[in-house]
Amino acid sequence: MIVIIDYGVGNLFSLKSSLEAIGKEVTISGVRSVIQSADKILLPGVGAFCDAAKKLKENQLDIVIKEEVKKGKPIMGICLGMQLLFESSYEYGQHNGLGLIKGHVKPIAEVIPEGLKIPHIGWNALHFPKKKEINPIFKYTKENDCVYFVHSYYASDCADSVAATTEYGTELTAAVAYKNIYGCQFHPEKSGIVGLNILKAFCEIGD
Repeated sequence: MIVIIDYGVGNLFSLKSSLEAIGKEVTISGVRSVIQSADKILLPGVGAFCDAAKKLKENQLDIVIKEEVKKGKPIMGICLGMQLLFESSYEYGQHNGLGLIKGHVKPIAEVIPEGLKIPHIGWNALHFPKKKEINPIFKYTKENDCVYFVHSYYASDCADSVAATTEYGTELTAAVAYKNIYGCQFHPEKSGIVGLNILKAFCEIGD
């Protein structure tokens, strides 16, 4: 069973619908015992980093997530959910993340050329690091396949865990992977067949 963590932040039902479309059993829950019973975990998220991190902590879901990751359970963070996997974010101040992946979340305004719109919204191509093997979550994905982004911040200082990048005036982190931890800055549930294939590949990890 796959559990989508419900902590009051995120596009839960479109993600659930996407997983059901590829034949997966899915539960939305913020209950410790349900998350512990999952085979795999998805951490969605939209909105401000500090609010999301606070809600995770208030419900002690930060502890549950860390415990399950330590056991080796696969987890995928999506959009803000991916950003929460990192050590910290510089969105409206500095805030601590889950610290599961080394790196920090910074404003894209600091690195993209002037004139490009913020937030970055739209379809962009994925590029895979040339000196790395393609990560398992991209086993059904090709170079230059396009996915849908909505973000104003990006993951930085995380070269070792970068699994894919995209181009928006400069190279930005599109996806990360470290051991059993995965993250997509884009929305696979809004990315058509490409996104469904990424979710399918994640669901197959360890099977």
